[in-house]
Parts: sequence; structure tokens; C-alpha cells
Amino acid sequence: MDVRAQVSMVFHLDKCIGCHTCSIACKNVWTDRKGAEYMWWNNVETKPGTGYPTAWEDQERYQGGWQKNGDGRVHLRTTGRFRGLANIFHNPRLPTIDDYYEPWTYRYQDLFSAPAGDDQPTARAVSLITGEPMNIEAGPNLDDDLGGSPIYAANDPNLSALTPAQRAQLFAIERLVFFYVPRICNHCLNPACVAACPSGALYKRGEDGIVLLNQNRCRAWRFCVSACPYKKTYFNWASGKSEKCILCYPRLESGEAPACFHSCVGRIRYLGIVLYDADQIEQVAALPDAELVDGQRRMILDPYDPEVAEAARRNGVHDSVIQAATASPVFKFVKRWGLALPLHIEYRTLPALFYVPPLLPILGSEREGRYDTSSEALFGSLDRQRLPVEYLANLFAAGNVGKLRYSLKKMMAVRWLRRHLTVGDTDAARIDAILAEADTTRAEADAIYRLTSLPTFDERFVIPPSHREEAIEALADPHEFKGFAGIGLRQRPERAP
Repeated sequence: MDVRAQVSMVFHLDKCIGCHTCSIACKNVWTDRKGAEYMWWNNVETKPGTGYPTAWEDQERYQGGWQKNGDGRVHLRTTGRFRGLANIFHNPRLPTIDDYYEPWTYRYQDLFSAPAGDDQPTARAVSLITGEPMNIEAGPNLDDDLGGSPIYAANDPNLSALTPAQRAQLFAIERLVFFYVPRICNHCLNPACVAACPSGALYKRGEDGIVLLNQNRCRAWRFCVSACPYKKTYFNWASGKSEKCILCYPRLESGEAPACFHSCVGRIRYLGIVLYDADQIEQVAALPDAELVDGQRRMILDPYDPEVAEAARRNGVHDSVIQAATASPVFKFVKRWGLALPLHIEYRTLPALFYVPPLLPILGSEREGRYDTSSEALFGSLDRQRLPVEYLANLFAAGNVGKLRYSLKKMMAVRWLRRHLTVGDTDAARIDAILAEADTTRAEADAIYRLTSLPTFDERFVIPPSHREEAIEALADPHEFKGFAGIGLRQRPERAP
């Protein structure tokens, strides 16, 4: 058992209001320089929708992540030892600037220098890349709130899993059924970007699992961009180096939450440490799609188990980190309660970012062309709701509808209990039956409600103390890193500049 510590995250999607405060906070801190104008390390997408960059989930086009071999092992879809050499000067699986958007500014000086005339002067848009006048055709959130009409939403790759009847159900009432999905780098346990990098610039920190990029080693091959199925590695056209989210590790090392977490208005973000068994990475990554969620949950170990704690100590994990893992909100949401699920786990990168699926679009249905708000509709069968469960399952459980039903039913049971305690229009026997059907208890439902609705800052962000020097010294070989399926890599403990 190779026990390691991983900084992990949970985003509670029922609480996201789509304000983009997280995106702006990250933008102001990290990507405000030349060549990074189009980069949004944190972005918020409206679903259904094509996302950013456009249709990033279309792996038939981008071929990111990992896939299984005939022998049951996994390999990178877009590159490898020999395919990488063949495409080292030509990478056909990269997004273009049009898949993101061409960044622009305005000639504000024209408002002051324009000659006197009958027409009001305007500030014309100019490209931040070429400096030439341009017509604005896209932006990082062009289809926000279905602003691009249902036409954009209909191009969502996840809709391919729905039947024609389910698609008609989803779009029955225009501009009604959507939710928000904030995205950052997942800092995966089996990161495809690290495995694909020919120069070894990308590495995963041994003490906390944060995936970083050493720009001194980067040679602009951009295999990291094509290999990442989430498209969360970007290429700076001005510096000729790749860049990505660093999870604000300087803030974490000083005990502060990352900028996007700290600024979140809806308080949807949770951060904590989890312990996992790195020896299981290759085995779990090779599981069938329907078993991936359970497989990743098995990798996450119980920090209260004395054997796990002792194995962690032998592997150089500090006692204070183990103690922080016992209070981790991520452990509760993912392992103990089974509520949070990974985004597109079928890419087999084993992301360390999990999502509590949104219940609000589920609790609604249509009756005679209008939104039905009756109690039967709000707490009725999951099969009658406006947002098909199959759509969410395609996002968060590799199509495993059972995992979504379990999570949604448990959240609905929590709402039933709170309604019983506050409104009192349901008898106790029925509440107990609902809780039993959802595989929960009153005590667990109260704990879920407490951490979801009333958490303090320290309960949402359980940040382990920084013991970086001790973690590096404890490694027998500080450059060795095991666990990336099918590819031997070297761990690089030095900090990214």
C-alpha cells in the first residue's frame, strides 16, 4: 500500500449562481500578462452548452486522456513514445484560437481624438494578438445562461447519450433548464498532461499532489494541451511556454485558500486533503466505465484507520497532514456520504476535483407548457423531471445512472427532512421511510445539511500545514514517482518558477 496525500476539492453545483467572481479573481491574480489574455484557468460554463474551449468534451476530435488497450492496460489516446516522435513538429489535436476566442480590447483613444462631427465616435475593437481591427465573434462565456440561444446548447456533446424524447423534454421550455459547472485544473491522480510531456516539464508534487509546470524545462511541444481531456493547460503565444492552474499553492503553503475558492460568492467550494493508495492507480484506470466511480472511491483511504495512518507515516506523510485528512470535507462528500462525483471519469485521469450534482434542475417538471411547482413534482420520481438524469450521469459518472440516482435521492431526502422540521407538513413515519430509501439517517442528513448550508470558513477549507522540506527529505529517491499507468515517469520535487 503506497499511501499518499492529495489536496482535493468539491464543488457543490446546487449553490453556484454563475456570477463568475471566481474566474475574475483568478484572472486578476495569474493571467493578466501578454500572451495569457485568452487563458481562463478558472471558468464557469452553462450546461447544457459547448463549454470553453468549444466542445472540449468531444474526444473523438481532441482524443485527450487515456484509453484501454486490448490487454486491459491503458495508454494515452493522442500521444505516446513513438506517436509523439512522429507528431513532435505537427500536433493535429490542438484547439485553435477560434476554439477559445481571439482576445480583444478597444481603441479608447478614438473617443478623445476623433474630429468634431455629427456622429458619435466609437471605440473600435482591436485584437490583442495582432493589434488589427476585428469583429467580435466569440468570447469565453458566449453561451452563458443560454445567451447564445438553444442552438448552442444543442451542440453539447453530452446530449448524444439522450434519446430524442429526452432531448425534447430538456428543451421543452426555452431558457429554463440549465445549471453552472465551474472548472479548474483537476490535479488528477493519473494526469495525462504529465505523462505526455516529452521534456518532463510537468510534474506532480509528492507532498500534496498538485500538478505544476516548470517553465524552465518547457519546450513548447504542447502535448500537454492535446493530452489533457479537460483542456486546462494553455500555451502562451508570447513567451512560448505552457501554463496552467497551480491551485494557488503559495497561498496554500501560507494557510490561505486559493483565490477562486476564497472569492466564491455562493460558497460552493470545499478543499481538503485525502489519503489514497497510489498502488491502485493503474488497476483503477483500467476498470470498465461503469466501475470507475467505485474504483476511485476505493483508492481514497480512511484516515481514521490506524493501518492507513501508519502506512502514511512510513511514506513520509506528516502527522498534521493525516490529522487534516480526518477533518476533510472532501472525504465526507466523496467517501463517507457518496454525494460528490468526478467530472468525466471515463477519461481515466482520476481527477481530484469532485462535484455534488445539481438538484435544482431535477426538482422541476412541465405541466401543460408551464413550470410545475407542486409538491408531487418537486419531490416526485426522478424519471419525470425536466433534466434527464442520463445527462448528469454522462457528465459525472461515465453514464452510470445508478450513481446519480443515489446522490440525488440522498439530497432530496435531506430536503424532505428539513421541510419536515421547518414546515411540519409531513409525518415522521414518511420521513423515516424516505431517509431509509435514500440510504441515510437523520444524523447523516443533519451533517450533510450542516456542511452544505451552514459551514464556517475553516470547515469548508481544511488546509494542511506545509511540510514541503520534510516530505522531500523523507523520500528514499526524491525523483521517483510511481503510479502513472503504462508510462514510467520521474518526480521533480523542485518548485515551478
